Amino acid sequence: MQSLSSSMSLRSSSLANFLLLGSETTRVRRKSIIVACASEGDSSTSSSFLSRTQTYALLKQQLQVAAKSEDYKEAARIRDSLKLFEEEEPVLRLRRLLKEAIAQERFQDAASYRDELKKIAPHSLLKCCSDATTLGIQVQVRSVYIEGRSQPSKGLYFFAYRIRITNNSEHPVQLLRRHWIITDANGRTENVWGIGVVGEQPLILPGNSFEYSSACPLNTPNGRMEGDFEMIHVERVGSRSFNVAIAPFSLSLLGDDEGCIT
Repeated sequence: MQSLSSSMSLRSSSLANFLLLGSETTRVRRKSIIVACASEGDSSTSSSFLSRTQTYALLKQQLQVAAKSEDYKEAARIRDSLKLFEEEEPVLRLRRLLKEAIAQERFQDAASYRDELKKIAPHSLLKCCSDATTLGIQVQVRSVYIEGRSQPSKGLYFFAYRIRITNNSEHPVQLLRRHWIITDANGRTENVWGIGVVGEQPLILPGNSFEYSSACPLNTPNGRMEGDFEMIHVERVGSRSFNVAIAPFSLSLLGDDEGCIT
């Protein structure tokens, strides 16, 4: 994972502001664990979805290359291919239909679309954001696919994520360690531990927030992350540390329309 930036305020900021990525210096130990992870739905449909999203990523990258080289005729051709792909791609189509059904309060249809999505692409139901509170400590996350740092033809997909930690308790806390569980679309899981975040072990006073950004590469176009922060109440001498949950969120090339951090 790579560090981007950090701040100690509640200010809002766009994801576009942290896409220039540096190197993280706080990695302490890294342990990979390969697990037998049974995914929902038929394996053939999961493989088909993986292949389609790889095609989608390649088309988007080719469009970017054509535009930069001023080959506008080729760019227009790829653009039209992308539009056709987006109209016919089952996951994108079902997500659009699900959103429309919910907006129109056609909840029976919405349930049907949701079940179909769960069958063909269970990862697509997990949002690219999450929000969880443990003992008054709120952790909000939002992820985004970084097209410019990805190389789909080589099986490299790059995702950035921004985290806001808000202390809604009555006690100052300090973040000591982090733990991530990163799972790709093939069910391969990696555990990552480290001291603090972005080179810091921030002290967060009641009513204050700490924000930082980082990134995660995957070898599949979608996956998920979850984990926890180990913290301590600094005002209590001899107090024991406690874990603050980071709720699961998606790393998805297709993204979604909703966010948690504003």
